[in-house]
Amino acid sequence: MATVTRENIANLTDKLTVNLTKEDYYNSFEQNLKKYAKTANIPGFRKGMVPAGLVKKMHGASVFQEEVLRMVETKLNEYLNNEKLDIFAQPLPLDMNAGQLDMNNPSDYSFSFEVGLKPTFSIDTTKIPVTKYNVQVTDEMVQSEVERLQTRYGTMSEPETVDSEENVLNVTFTEIDAEGNVLEGGINKANSLLVKYFAPAYRANLLGKKKDDVVDLHLATAFEDKELEVVLEDLGLEKNTPGVADKNFKLTITKIGLVTKAAMDEAFFKAAFPSKEVNSEAELKTAVKEDIEAHFAAQSRNQIHDQIYHHLLDHTTIALPENFLKRWIQTGGEKPKTAAEAETEFPSFSNSLKWTLISTQLADENKIEVLPEDIRGFAKTQLFQYMGGQLGMMGDNQQWIEDYADRMMKDKKFVEDSYHRISAEKLFTLLENQVKTKDESISAEDFAAKLHNHHH
Repeated sequence: MATVTRENIANLTDKLTVNLTKEDYYNSFEQNLKKYAKTANIPGFRKGMVPAGLVKKMHGASVFQEEVLRMVETKLNEYLNNEKLDIFAQPLPLDMNAGQLDMNNPSDYSFSFEVGLKPTFSIDTTKIPVTKYNVQVTDEMVQSEVERLQTRYGTMSEPETVDSEENVLNVTFTEIDAEGNVLEGGINKANSLLVKYFAPAYRANLLGKKKDDVVDLHLATAFEDKELEVVLEDLGLEKNTPGVADKNFKLTITKIGLVTKAAMDEAFFKAAFPSKEVNSEAELKTAVKEDIEAHFAAQSRNQIHDQIYHHLLDHTTIALPENFLKRWIQTGGEKPKTAAEAETEFPSFSNSLKWTLISTQLADENKIEVLPEDIRGFAKTQLFQYMGGQLGMMGDNQQWIEDYADRMMKDKKFVEDSYHRISAEKLFTLLENQVKTKDESISAEDFAAKLHNHHH
């Protein structure tokens, strides 16, 4: 009778040995061989009339090996289910040698496997300290957004000459050497810039110019720090590369535009806020401020989630069966990996695994569920975002919206991705109400720096 023995061989790592006797597998082997003989298609013999000895000689070894290994797998899985072992991935065979199997000398066999056991750990979310950042929305921020909206909903004209710092220039950057010769294989790229984006001292080179005029441009001279960084990125250049700002270009003006800002009238109010009642400049500024506050509130909430994530990852002590997991990295993927590759990948892999363990445990403890209606609702929300917020004005009961949700529910990848996103959102929403929160007022610039330097 088959038995399975268990032995601890390292931290959170056990060795399971499946012991088979001849009686465990031989009858099944003979029965499977007979079935094979009935269906075997061997030239010179009618189907089902192949001599048993010939079938055994030609295919017996593979059928024997298949049956023994099938029995090993069956007994191993029975043991794991009965003992309710919570393991990582799949058992890894130790010194698996199928060559020891000999149908002519059937005997007792032992096969060993290594399993990595999942650790137990505790989490106290009530002691996680987080800071809720309340971003100060200034009058300058509101006015800047009002002007952006006026520009967005303004009217575009095409003057013949560059006569204002507000002119929009469509230009082509063509890289040249120090003598003004076009560099073979150099940068040649179109862009669109406001005249006021150029350094004040350089703007005189542009005023009075017409379409198709060409001016010389030295990056570090033509742009100040903030704008230079944006232009470098647009040109595909790395800002930290030594000497990159000393590149020279021919700047060809391909189009001149001028946006006349929208007037503070009913048409502008309706265009800027179609779903709100806005009838004056004061009401417009109130609506703009509310939008900015809502934007930063959402960003602040995401930042709280980020703090919770990092605290849990950095302060939850979880032991892992490292050697087992490194072996699994080597053998568990589509392509085998070397021990060195597994060693290199392990820090990132273990962090990801650690977060999976933490989030799964918290979701189980707090009975977080993602229901089909959650995923349908998520699909509709995405459609709403694609439509630029216009879906609500069109009603929420239209059949085509339901048809869209039905289609997305049949998309396996969408359902899986949505499940993970919704589950994470539900978990962090719940944790927000459990952690210790302190409020802190902060400027938009300082808050942006925190978002840039710290996210997962």
